Amino acid sequence: MIQQIWLRFLNGADIDGLNLGAADVIGAVEDVVGAHGRGETVFEPRTHLMPRNDGAGHFNVLRGHVDTLGERGLSGVKVVGDFVPNYQQGLPSELALMTVFDPTNGVPLAIMDATLITEVRTGAMTAVGAKHLARPDSKILGHIGARGTAFANVTMLDSLFPLEEIRVTSRRPESREAFAARLREVTTTPVRAVATADEAFDGADILVEASRLEKPEPLLRTAAVKPGAFVVPYGTISAVELDLLDVMDKVVVDDWRESRSGRFGSLRAHVDTGRLSEQSLYAQIGEIVSGQKPGRERDDERILFWHRGLSILDVALAHLILTRAEAADVGTMLRYR
Repeated sequence: MIQQIWLRFLNGADIDGLNLGAADVIGAVEDVVGAHGRGETVFEPRTHLMPRNDGAGHFNVLRGHVDTLGERGLSGVKVVGDFVPNYQQGLPSELALMTVFDPTNGVPLAIMDATLITEVRTGAMTAVGAKHLARPDSKILGHIGARGTAFANVTMLDSLFPLEEIRVTSRRPESREAFAARLREVTTTPVRAVATADEAFDGADILVEASRLEKPEPLLRTAAVKPGAFVVPYGTISAVELDLLDVMDKVVVDDWRESRSGRFGSLRAHVDTGRLSEQSLYAQIGEIVSGQKPGRERDDERILFWHRGLSILDVALAHLILTRAEAADVGTMLRYR
């Protein structure tokens, strides 16, 4: 007789109630990045599902496995919709669902709302990159983008650095003003909403480009990157100039194979034209976190970190959530068979 199989379903409210802190999320992401650097993870390049919907959006499918999670490791699959116009319906631009499995027998362990995972894992990866690659005394953060992952980006960077000013901008004035107001509720660092990317990036120590463009447009200009700056461009559509890499002392990615895959990414044109290659790349972030290569070595280095979103981050945060949920007996148990 085949034994019953039960799995845990966690909705958004269940996960919100676990009250995961920034330090918890950053720690889980840094651990799995280090595991990736040591070869203790498995993942396939993301794939895209492009429905016929007149360009309203598409789906990303991410699959990953991490050896070091729990006693047996953990495998997972996340499907996330990327629908920029969703704000017009009062919906997040990214809605995601995550399923995790026991890698030794294929048993599904949990299904969970992965919208929060998608938001905070991106911010945590930005923070992990900054921890190793930005100047520790960074004072000014300039950020393009006000939705989706923006809040986690800014708040997690704010938790790590002695920031004296946060500047935010986005295409719609009401969006950037609302974002600035939301940030002021959770930080004592002065937050200023500015009208243009040039204002946001002028003299900034950390420059994050998280725009939601529909076609390429140079928002992050090469001239804005001063010596010692740390730059994170990761918008789906390129918002940087082609000569941006010419001024960089180091270019770091989350995974070089992932950087070369797919149709999207802020540095897609740089890869396609050979401006970014395996030869010009300094490192994958896992090599730095695991101690195989140094991160920032001089205060005047200009360093760029391009991360596209690794499925292993989703698996690591799903494990964190599932572990906390099991301990608190949160969620709904569903009979699988």
